[in-house]
Amino acid sequence: MSSTQAFGGRPVAPPPGAAAPELLVARFRSHARRLFWSALVLIAVTGATAYFYGNLPAPLEDWMLLTAAGVVVFVAVAVPYLAWLTRSYTITTRRVVARSGLLTRRRAEFSHARGYRVVVRRGPLQRMWGAGTLTLVNGVDAPLRLANIPRAELVHETLVDQIEVNQILAHREVPTGQLPVAQTDSTQVIPPI
Repeated sequence: MSSTQAFGGRPVAPPPGAAAPELLVARFRSHARRLFWSALVLIAVTGATAYFYGNLPAPLEDWMLLTAAGVVVFVAVAVPYLAWLTRSYTITTRRVVARSGLLTRRRAEFSHARGYRVVVRRGPLQRMWGAGTLTLVNGVDAPLRLANIPRAELVHETLVDQIEVNQILAHREVPTGQLPVAQTDSTQVIPPI
């Protein structure tokens, strides 16, 4: 019985010259602790609205209270949640893709085969929560910033592994039917052994 997984859970490398399929490695969003203040605002607005509803002197003021509560919940809770929800990061066996935007979608991607440098920045609160900010720099394109991602060290290791594997696969791909030749002098060509 053959297996598609090698030791350690890594996929088996394809033979030289064969196309490697693009597989999903990870898909994630920024850390959800960013929504802490939005959750507190939602709890406070709900409690205040429940307390003051029906206790105001005029019936028109109840509708004003509900309208004000709706505006505060929309601005302080729904908008930050949608901003968090629409930003996602995807790591595949060939590239890193960052998507963001609600009305206008932006997409940036870095290829592992081209290579890039991974810079990790973790502040004290990020270290406490296991999060961090990764910046991918390839020297040609604008840096790709993966802001406040959970399990930053694991993502960093995964990216470094993917770069290494893709660099190896890129360098071992030789056109089929052609063997590289070694030249010892200008008159004699000897194929490698």
